[in-house]
Amino acid sequence: MKHKGKTNPPGRIKIMKSFSVLMREKDFHSITTAEIAGNAEVTEGLIYKYFKDKKDLLYQVLNDHFLEFQTKIENRVANEKTCVAQLEIIIFASLESYAENRVFSKILLLEVRNSLEFFNSCAYGMVRKYAGTILGIIEDGIKKKELKSDTDPYVLRKVILGAIEHACLGEIIFGRQLDIDQVSKGISNIVFNGVKA
Repeated sequence: MKHKGKTNPPGRIKIMKSFSVLMREKDFHSITTAEIAGNAEVTEGLIYKYFKDKKDLLYQVLNDHFLEFQTKIENRVANEKTCVAQLEIIIFASLESYAENRVFSKILLLEVRNSLEFFNSCAYGMVRKYAGTILGIIEDGIKKKELKSDTDPYVLRKVILGAIEHACLGEIIFGRQLDIDQVSKGISNIVFNGVKA
């Protein structure tokens, strides 16, 4: 989310970058606004000009990340004809995003889920848009008979999202490499082809 007005002020950009760098090294609760300001080479008061508090900064950093990610997903999905191909793209792109953006992955999977404030934030609005994209593709696939007519779109969405997050969680916590191609193919194969012999 951009600051009110047409431009994104340089001070705001510096603060967000500083915070993202600190999140690579520390957990959210141990980062102080003084550290953020020091790294950004701005006054601590400037943080409160652009953000209500440290949590608002966190949510706005997440929101900017989600905006970029949602645009990427929409562009990639637009090139695919079938609902299964579109969902496979989303699975791959989501795993790719978690693997390549460890700071954001850590924030999303470990830092914000236990805060009720997150569910009222601009960032959660983008999470809902992402989930809505998946649901829309599933519902379209059912209408076009690409998916079974008795498929529950909400359950299928939960299965896809749960598989993506669970596949990444250990890798994020322990700093392990994620084989995006292998894991995305594995999830897609089980979801769309099943496991029954």
